[in-house]
Amino acid sequence: MTARSTALASLERRVVRCTRCPELRAYCAQVAREKKRAYADQSYWGKPVPGFGDPRARVVLVGLAPGAHGSNRTGRPFTGDASGDFLYPALYRAGFASQSNATDRDDGMELRDCFITAAGRCAPPQNKPTPQQLRNCFPYLLEELDALTHTRVMIGLGKIGFDAILTALRERGFSLEPERPKFGHGVTVEATLGKRRITAIASYHPSRQNTNTGVLTAPMFDAIFSAAKATVTATR
Repeated sequence: MTARSTALASLERRVVRCTRCPELRAYCAQVAREKKRAYADQSYWGKPVPGFGDPRARVVLVGLAPGAHGSNRTGRPFTGDASGDFLYPALYRAGFASQSNATDRDDGMELRDCFITAAGRCAPPQNKPTPQQLRNCFPYLLEELDALTHTRVMIGLGKIGFDAILTALRERGFSLEPERPKFGHGVTVEATLGKRRITAIASYHPSRQNTNTGVLTAPMFDAIFSAAKATVTATR
């Protein structure tokens, strides 16, 4: 195991044990006990959800937080809910995922040159983490940025994910151009620190609310990952 993999494995264990937000731990455990009728026969994860993917990834995705009956059930980002049903096929089409369907932690999914994490690691009520809860989780994102040393592109899935990326880059000393971008689908920010350069890309979140209404379409989503792939290919 490389030092990079060791750091991520250590971080994963600490995320799963995290108790920085007792109210969220209680909520996730309650959801895991009560369950959704459709999943009544399944065992819920019911804990903070760690990042998932290739430790040598050049493309890093940052979402909002686990869904109560998605990642909080399966224990893996964007797995087992409608958002994942839209995300993983797009990653597969772009060559970043080994398969298009993501159902559980043992489904054989492998990410290639891609890592998925989130601004929040526990499922929040109504999918709305508080500012303090996000601040409590933020150090984990910084640690991931430090460990994922090959990162070349970071994609924010939704405004909270995009804002978390920009804040993390600033915290680590990167200069941003533009410095204060306005969130919008496809908005791009170039971050530089010495010879290191990371492109941050904003995307609408693949939530059912966005995908069912046409706010986010498959071609729009594919364009984000095509841009990411073009960037990492150009810098090999």
